[in-house]
Amino acid sequence: MNIINDIKPVTYLKSKAADLLKQINETQRPVIITQNGEPRAVLQDPESYENMRNAIGMLKLISQGEADVRGGRTKAQEKMFDEIEATLNKRSK
Repeated sequence: MNIINDIKPVTYLKSKAADLLKQINETQRPVIITQNGEPRAVLQDPESYENMRNAIGMLKLISQGEADVRGGRTKAQEKMFDEIEATLNKRSK
């Protein structure tokens, strides 16, 4: 990946929006938009964005799980399944 090709000034976005969108969707690489030489925004294709959000969500869940383990907030698998089964049985009656 050559990040130099993925940094564009806002003037490029204004004048070549269609070309930029085509590039983003074909390469599935984000493009950094600069303004006055400073990074101001990132453009990304929808599929990559959704994948990133899903990955972040999974990392949050893993982090929460690790915190629960460190804090001693765990249950044996068999006990957990028994509790779920009891809850489901109550709902079906």
